[in-house]
Amino acid sequence: MLTLIAQLSDLHIRAPGKRTVGQMNTAVCLAAAVDTLLALPQAPEAVVLTGDLVDRGAPAEYAHLQRLLAPLSQPCFLLPGNHDSRVQLRRSFLSHAYLANQAGDEFVQYTAQLGSQGLRLVALDTVEPGHEHGRLCGQRLRWLADVLDCHRGAPVLLAMHHPPFETAMGGMDRIGLLEGAPALAEILSDHPAVERVVCGHLHRSIFAHCGGVAASTAPSPAYQMHLDLAPRDEPAWTLEPPGFHLHAWLGPGRLVTHVVPVGSFGGGRAFG
Repeated sequence: MLTLIAQLSDLHIRAPGKRTVGQMNTAVCLAAAVDTLLALPQAPEAVVLTGDLVDRGAPAEYAHLQRLLAPLSQPCFLLPGNHDSRVQLRRSFLSHAYLANQAGDEFVQYTAQLGSQGLRLVALDTVEPGHEHGRLCGQRLRWLADVLDCHRGAPVLLAMHHPPFETAMGGMDRIGLLEGAPALAEILSDHPAVERVVCGHLHRSIFAHCGGVAASTAPSPAYQMHLDLAPRDEPAWTLEPPGFHLHAWLGPGRLVTHVVPVGSFGGGRAFG
């Protein structure tokens, strides 16, 4: 039993011809990541995109994102990040029925089946509009607890944008999940079938725990956040190699994550 899930995060797509952080053509970066994903020896059954899909929440950016994701035949599950617009995300991806207001509120939260072996995706909205930091209010936490109770015992991949743990990267922790992480940890401690909490926001591969559950953040296909553990006021970015995560679920309690660098490196070569 093997279920492969690709996780792309922090794409920061701009309208055609526009660049991010003054010089980065993030569309070219995403196109290269899609090419790398399509070239994997085993095709993922789904792609989860954990926020900051676009850079400014504009309709032209989401239209560009749609074109860039078009080569993927797998189901793509989208989550908002602090650079996204919930309203425009829903308007631009009307064919993605899971984005409809399932929770009866403005939050983009939903559940979906990942592949054919029983792994379930639960998407949790951490966005606080107008702010870079994230938040989990009581309403969102109650929704999560109810969903996990409903699927108690079933294996779950919990996806969110802001990670529920500190990283020692001062500038990023100041815009992290500033409310709700302890309550989330309590919920997770009561639901051991949650296999992993997968997040974005930090533009790096980072691994920690929350409520006894392994938690991770994925690198960006574009730029990464500079690894600086000093208590900086402002984060800085770097052109470290881009990448994404490939989650391999082998059965209950057996989820393995691989970091996939974007690009072509010669394929599998035999030794000897």
